[in-house]
Amino acid sequence: MKGLVCKVCGYVSLDGTKDVCPICLAKNAFEEKEDAYKMPDFKATSGESEKKHIPAFTVIKQCGLIPGAGCIDVHVKIGEVLHPALPEHHIQEITFYVNNKFVANVMLTSDVNPAAVIHLKENTKGKVQVIETCNLHGKWFNEVGI
Repeated sequence: MKGLVCKVCGYVSLDGTKDVCPICLAKNAFEEKEDAYKMPDFKATSGESEKKHIPAFTVIKQCGLIPGAGCIDVHVKIGEVLHPALPEHHIQEITFYVNNKFVANVMLTSDVNPAAVIHLKENTKGKVQVIETCNLHGKWFNEVGI
């Protein structure tokens, strides 16, 4: 999929913002790339690679971390079949967006399972998007309505 990518750190801008990268703070470092990330093709039967790379969501309308806070928990695990967490093949980061705007970035090593969670305010509406980065197979996108 075509997108704006930071030449310094690889962050993908979904909302078209390209002045300052929210990850590495580089200024005017974005370039348009034809293959910025891969989209899930739900019309085709997913192959083994897709099953290990497409972010999978669980949305919980009650916060499990801060009782009474009214959060929406959005859990993301990488892959319908859990992605490997090996030194030679692992997920390096999971980047969260809400309605195409950057909200969080989780850096990972091969020492942890490829999953993360964000706690959104209860009045958040729209879509949560995720782009994950595999050290061997690049960036993969998926989204869920909240």
